[in-house]
Amino acid sequence: MMPPTTADPMKRVPVVATVIVALAIAAMIGLGIWQLQRRGEKEALLQQYAINVALPDIAFPSNPVNDALLFRKASGMCLEPTAWSERSGRNAKGGSGWRQIAQCRTGVEGPGMTVQVGVAHAAGGKPVWKGGEVHGYLTQAPDDQPLILSLIGKARPKTLMLVADMPAAGLDANPGPDLSAVPNNHLAYAVQWFIFAALAGIIYALAVYRRMKPAVADTPPSR
Repeated sequence: MMPPTTADPMKRVPVVATVIVALAIAAMIGLGIWQLQRRGEKEALLQQYAINVALPDIAFPSNPVNDALLFRKASGMCLEPTAWSERSGRNAKGGSGWRQIAQCRTGVEGPGMTVQVGVAHAAGGKPVWKGGEVHGYLTQAPDDQPLILSLIGKARPKTLMLVADMPAAGLDANPGPDLSAVPNNHLAYAVQWFIFAALAGIIYALAVYRRMKPAVADTPPSR
Protein backbone atom coordinates (compact mmCIF):
# COMPACT_ATOMS: atom_id res chain seq x y z
CA MET A 1 0.00 0.00 0.00
CA MET A 2 1.38 3.40 -1.03
CA PRO A 3 1.33 6.17 1.59
CA PRO A 4 -0.71 9.32 0.88
CA THR A 5 1.21 12.00 -0.90
CA THR A 6 2.11 15.08 1.05
CA ALA A 7 1.19 18.63 0.13
CA ASP A 8 2.80 19.96 -3.00
CA PRO A 9 5.56 22.32 -1.82
CA MET A 10 4.77 24.57 -4.82
CA LYS A 11 1.26 25.17 -3.55
CA ARG A 12 1.40 28.37 -1.56
CA VAL A 13 -1.15 31.01 -0.68
CA PRO A 14 -1.35 33.36 -3.70
CA VAL A 15 -0.05 36.64 -2.33
CA VAL A 16 -1.30 39.00 -5.03
CA ALA A 17 -4.79 37.51 -5.13
CA THR A 18 -5.00 37.54 -1.33
CA VAL A 19 -4.03 41.22 -1.18
CA ILE A 20 -6.62 42.12 -3.84
CA VAL A 21 -9.40 40.21 -2.05
CA ALA A 22 -8.41 41.69 1.32
CA LEU A 23 -8.56 45.22 -0.13
CA ALA A 24 -11.95 44.49 -1.71
CA ILE A 25 -13.32 43.18 1.59
CA ALA A 26 -11.95 46.21 3.44
CA ALA A 27 -13.62 48.51 0.89
CA MET A 28 -16.97 46.71 1.32
CA ILE A 29 -16.76 47.01 5.11
CA GLY A 30 -15.89 50.70 4.76
CA LEU A 31 -18.91 51.27 2.55
CA GLY A 32 -21.11 49.49 5.09
CA ILE A 33 -19.84 51.73 7.90
CA TRP A 34 -20.38 54.80 5.69
CA GLN A 35 -24.00 53.74 5.05
CA LEU A 36 -24.57 53.46 8.81
CA GLN A 37 -23.31 57.02 9.18
CA ARG A 38 -25.63 58.14 6.38
CA ARG A 39 -28.53 56.51 8.22
CA GLY A 40 -28.06 58.88 11.15
CA GLU A 41 -27.80 61.85 8.79
CA LYS A 42 -31.03 60.81 7.02
CA GLU A 43 -32.88 60.50 10.33
CA ALA A 44 -31.88 64.09 11.15
CA LEU A 45 -33.07 65.23 7.71
CA LEU A 46 -36.43 63.51 8.15
CA GLN A 47 -36.93 65.44 11.38
CA GLN A 48 -36.13 68.64 9.48
CA TYR A 49 -38.61 67.72 6.73
CA ALA A 50 -41.39 67.32 9.30
CA ILE A 51 -40.62 70.85 10.51
CA ASN A 52 -40.42 72.24 6.94
CA VAL A 53 -44.06 71.41 6.21
CA ALA A 54 -45.22 74.07 8.69
CA LEU A 55 -42.69 76.79 7.77
CA PRO A 56 -43.65 79.88 5.70
CA ASP A 57 -43.05 80.24 1.96
CA ILE A 58 -39.63 80.86 0.50
CA ALA A 59 -38.67 82.11 -2.95
CA PHE A 60 -37.74 79.44 -5.48
CA PRO A 61 -35.19 79.02 -6.94
CA SER A 62 -33.40 82.14 -5.61
CA ASN A 63 -32.57 80.47 -2.28
CA PRO A 64 -29.68 78.01 -2.01
CA VAL A 65 -31.28 74.76 -3.09
CA ASN A 66 -30.46 71.52 -1.28
CA ASP A 67 -32.22 68.56 0.30
CA ALA A 68 -32.64 70.42 3.59
CA LEU A 69 -35.47 72.36 1.88
CA LEU A 70 -37.55 69.32 0.96
CA PHE A 71 -41.31 69.78 1.65
CA ARG A 72 -40.82 73.50 2.33
CA LYS A 73 -43.57 75.74 0.95
CA ALA A 74 -42.25 77.85 -1.90
CA SER A 75 -43.25 80.22 -4.70
CA GLY A 76 -41.67 80.89 -8.06
CA MET A 77 -42.31 82.61 -11.38
CA CYS A 78 -42.25 80.54 -14.55
CA LEU A 79 -41.86 82.97 -17.43
CA GLU A 80 -42.24 80.21 -19.99
CA PRO A 81 -42.17 76.39 -20.05
CA THR A 82 -39.32 75.36 -22.35
CA ALA A 83 -39.64 71.57 -22.17
CA TRP A 84 -42.04 68.92 -20.86
CA SER A 85 -41.61 65.45 -19.39
CA GLU A 86 -43.91 63.01 -17.64
CA ARG A 87 -43.57 60.31 -15.01
CA SER A 88 -46.00 57.82 -13.59
CA GLY A 89 -47.44 58.78 -10.23
CA ARG A 90 -50.61 59.49 -8.29
CA ASN A 91 -52.91 62.45 -7.93
CA ALA A 92 -54.22 64.06 -4.74
CA LYS A 93 -56.97 61.43 -4.43
CA GLY A 94 -54.57 58.51 -4.79
CA GLY A 95 -55.53 57.69 -8.37
CA SER A 96 -52.81 56.65 -10.80
CA GLY A 97 -51.79 58.89 -13.67
CA TRP A 98 -48.92 60.75 -15.29
CA ARG A 99 -47.18 63.62 -13.57
CA GLN A 100 -46.71 66.57 -15.95
CA ILE A 101 -43.36 68.25 -15.33
CA ALA A 102 -42.23 71.49 -16.96
CA GLN A 103 -38.76 72.96 -17.29
CA CYS A 104 -39.26 76.69 -16.89
CA ARG A 105 -37.38 79.79 -17.90
CA THR A 106 -37.10 82.21 -14.97
CA GLY A 107 -35.19 85.06 -16.59
CA VAL A 108 -32.63 85.97 -19.21
CA GLU A 109 -29.84 84.62 -17.02
CA GLY A 110 -31.98 82.92 -14.40
CA PRO A 111 -31.24 79.42 -13.13
CA GLY A 112 -34.52 78.04 -14.42
CA MET A 113 -36.76 75.78 -12.39
CA THR A 114 -38.70 72.54 -12.58
CA VAL A 115 -42.43 72.56 -11.89
CA GLN A 116 -44.91 69.69 -11.57
CA VAL A 117 -48.13 71.29 -12.77
CA GLY A 118 -50.54 68.38 -12.25
CA VAL A 119 -51.38 64.76 -13.04
CA ALA A 120 -52.87 63.60 -16.36
CA HIS A 121 -55.06 60.53 -16.78
CA ALA A 122 -53.14 59.33 -19.86
CA ALA A 123 -49.60 59.63 -21.12
CA GLY A 124 -48.56 61.48 -24.24
CA GLY A 125 -50.46 64.72 -23.80
CA LYS A 126 -49.10 68.22 -23.45
CA PRO A 127 -50.67 70.51 -20.85
CA VAL A 128 -52.13 73.82 -21.94
CA TRP A 129 -50.07 75.93 -19.56
CA LYS A 130 -48.07 79.00 -20.48
CA GLY A 131 -46.41 79.61 -17.13
CA GLY A 132 -47.00 82.19 -14.44
CA GLU A 133 -46.65 82.42 -10.68
CA VAL A 134 -46.58 79.04 -8.96
CA HIS A 135 -47.20 78.24 -5.30
CA GLY A 136 -46.56 74.82 -3.85
CA TYR A 137 -43.95 72.78 -2.02
CA LEU A 138 -40.48 71.49 -2.86
CA THR A 139 -39.57 67.90 -3.55
CA GLN A 140 -36.87 66.06 -5.49
CA ALA A 141 -37.11 66.15 -9.27
CA PRO A 142 -37.12 62.81 -11.11
CA ASP A 143 -33.64 61.32 -11.39
CA ASP A 144 -32.41 58.44 -13.55
CA GLN A 145 -29.09 57.83 -11.83
CA PRO A 146 -28.22 54.14 -11.37
CA LEU A 147 -28.80 52.75 -7.87
CA ILE A 148 -25.17 51.58 -7.66
CA LEU A 149 -24.03 55.22 -7.54
CA SER A 150 -26.02 55.71 -4.33
CA LEU A 151 -24.58 52.51 -2.87
CA ILE A 152 -21.01 53.74 -3.32
CA GLY A 153 -21.69 57.39 -2.53
CA LYS A 154 -20.98 58.69 -6.03
CA ALA A 155 -24.47 59.94 -6.94
CA ARG A 156 -24.64 63.59 -7.94
CA PRO A 157 -26.89 65.84 -5.83
CA LYS A 158 -30.53 65.67 -6.85
CA THR A 159 -32.28 68.84 -8.00
CA LEU A 160 -35.50 70.13 -6.48
CA MET A 161 -38.78 70.94 -8.19
CA LEU A 162 -41.85 72.90 -7.20
CA VAL A 163 -45.07 70.87 -6.93
CA ALA A 164 -47.94 73.24 -7.69
CA ASP A 165 -50.86 73.56 -5.28
CA MET A 166 -53.23 74.43 -8.14
CA PRO A 167 -53.12 72.14 -11.18
CA ALA A 168 -52.99 73.39 -14.75
CA ALA A 169 -56.23 73.31 -16.75
CA GLY A 170 -57.39 69.77 -17.52
CA LEU A 171 -55.11 68.09 -14.97
CA ASP A 172 -55.78 66.50 -11.60
CA ALA A 173 -54.35 68.07 -8.47
CA ASN A 174 -50.92 67.00 -7.27
CA PRO A 175 -50.62 65.01 -4.02
CA GLY A 176 -49.55 66.87 -0.91
CA PRO A 177 -46.23 66.48 0.94
CA ASP A 178 -45.50 62.84 1.83
CA LEU A 179 -42.56 62.20 4.16
CA SER A 180 -42.80 58.45 3.49
CA ALA A 181 -41.64 59.17 -0.06
CA VAL A 182 -38.13 59.72 1.32
CA PRO A 183 -36.94 56.26 2.38
CA ASN A 184 -34.24 55.80 4.99
CA ASN A 185 -32.84 52.56 3.56
CA HIS A 186 -29.19 53.09 4.51
CA LEU A 187 -29.34 50.29 7.10
CA ALA A 188 -30.35 47.85 4.36
CA TYR A 189 -27.49 49.09 2.17
CA ALA A 190 -25.04 48.66 5.07
CA VAL A 191 -26.21 45.09 5.71
CA GLN A 192 -25.80 44.31 2.00
CA TRP A 193 -22.18 45.52 2.00
CA PHE A 194 -21.37 43.52 5.15
CA ILE A 195 -22.92 40.40 3.58
CA PHE A 196 -20.91 40.94 0.39
CA ALA A 197 -17.73 41.22 2.46
CA ALA A 198 -18.51 38.04 4.40
CA LEU A 199 -19.33 36.07 1.26
CA ALA A 200 -16.17 37.25 -0.47
CA GLY A 201 -14.07 36.15 2.51
CA ILE A 202 -15.77 32.74 2.76
CA ILE A 203 -15.57 32.01 -0.96
CA TYR A 204 -11.91 33.00 -1.15
CA ALA A 205 -11.01 30.99 1.96
CA LEU A 206 -12.65 27.90 0.46
CA ALA A 207 -10.82 28.44 -2.82
CA VAL A 208 -7.46 28.69 -1.03
CA TYR A 209 -8.27 25.63 1.09
CA ARG A 210 -9.01 23.55 -1.98
CA ARG A 211 -5.80 24.79 -3.59
CA MET A 212 -3.71 23.92 -0.55
CA LYS A 213 -5.39 20.61 0.29
CA PRO A 214 -2.86 17.77 -0.17
CA ALA A 215 -3.66 15.28 -2.89
CA VAL A 216 -4.16 11.66 -1.81
CA ALA A 217 -2.82 8.98 -4.14
CA ASP A 218 -5.09 6.11 -5.15
CA THR A 219 -4.43 2.95 -3.10
CA PRO A 220 -3.88 -0.12 -5.32
CA PRO A 221 -6.06 -3.13 -4.50
CA SER A 222 -4.43 -5.70 -2.18
CA ARG A 223 -3.71 -9.22 -3.44
